Amino acid sequence: MEGLGEWVVDGDSIRRVVEFASFLGGIECVRNVAADAEAMNHHPDIDIRWRTVTFTLSTHSEGGLTQLDIELAHQIDAAVLQIDT
Repeated sequence: MEGLGEWVVDGDSIRRVVEFASFLGGIECVRNVAADAEAMNHHPDIDIRWRTVTFTLSTHSEGGLTQLDIELAHQIDAAVLQIDT
């Protein structure tokens, strides 16, 4: 979890909640994350509530967190930085 200060452990998952300046900013971030996730073939759970987006990562087939989750969390962090929050 080094370098993932915005993420919290929740059972066998990690979660990050981000509030964007606009609904469209959140959607743009989700679009970017979706492209990264598809390239990795590792998909987060994403909850969108107006300007607030929650990303949840866990490798369900492994029953918990794996290196893929950590790598995708870093990519999500980078995607968030590209959008005005």
